[in-house]
Amino acid sequence: MTDKKNNPIIILDMVDFSYNGEPVLEDITIEIDSNDFVAILGPNGAGKTTLIKLLLGFLKPGKGKISILGKTPIKARKYIGYVPQYSTFDKDYPIHVIDIVKMNTLTANSFFLSYKKEVTETAFSLLEKLEIQTLAYRNFHELSGGQKQRVLIARALINEPKILLLDEPTASVDATMEKDIYDTLKMLNENTTILLITHDVGFVSSYVNKICCLNRFASMHSVAELTGKSLFDIYSESSKFLQHHCNL
Repeated sequence: MTDKKNNPIIILDMVDFSYNGEPVLEDITIEIDSNDFVAILGPNGAGKTTLIKLLLGFLKPGKGKISILGKTPIKARKYIGYVPQYSTFDKDYPIHVIDIVKMNTLTANSFFLSYKKEVTETAFSLLEKLEIQTLAYRNFHELSGGQKQRVLIARALINEPKILLLDEPTASVDATMEKDIYDTLKMLNENTTILLITHDVGFVSSYVNKICCLNRFASMHSVAELTGKSLFDIYSESSKFLQHHCNL
C-alpha cells in the first residue's frame, strides 16, 4: 500500500493541550492526507480521545493551530462523521435503529422529529450498505455490540462526511465481528478519510496506511516503515511509554 502525498486535509501545527495545568498533548505536528486510513495507537491516558475532541472542535488547543479542510475544527465539523466508543442513548428509552441513523440530520432548530423522504431513503441505503437493513425497526438496545457499532457508523455517514473519526470501534465485539467492521471501514475508505483510535494492533497493519503513535507527543509513520512485529514493539497496553525510534 502506498501513501497519498501532498494533499493534507488535516494539519496540526505545534498543538498543545492541558487539563487544569497538566499537559496532555505537547508539540503535536502531524498531517493527514485525503483518503488516508490512520490508526491512533497509544497507552491509556496518552491523549487519544483528547486529540479526537480537538479535531471535532469540542476542545481548543492551548497553543498551536488545527486546520481541517482549510477551516477551523468548528467550521469543518459538518464535514466530519464521529463514532463514539459507547452509545449515550438512554437504555430505558425505546428507539428504532432507523431513527438513530436519521437523527444525525437534525439541527439545533429541530423541534420535532420530522424527516424528509430523502433522509429516510438515505438511511435505509446506508443500513443496506452495512448489511443491517433487516434491523431497521429493531430496538437499538436489543442489538449486539457489533450491530450497534454498524448502526453508529451509519449514523455518522448519513451526512456524507469527508472525514470519519472513530473511538475504539471494535472495543465491544468478538474477533469475527471485529474483522467485519474493519472490512467495512476499508470499503468506506475509498471515498472517506478515516482516523480511528484502537488497541487492535494485530488487525490494524493490514487495513491502515498510517500509524499515529501518541503518548503526549506524537509521531506519524507509514505502515510501509513498520513490520507487524514492530507494531507490537511500539505499543503495549501495559506500557507507560511508546518504545521505538521516535523515543516517545
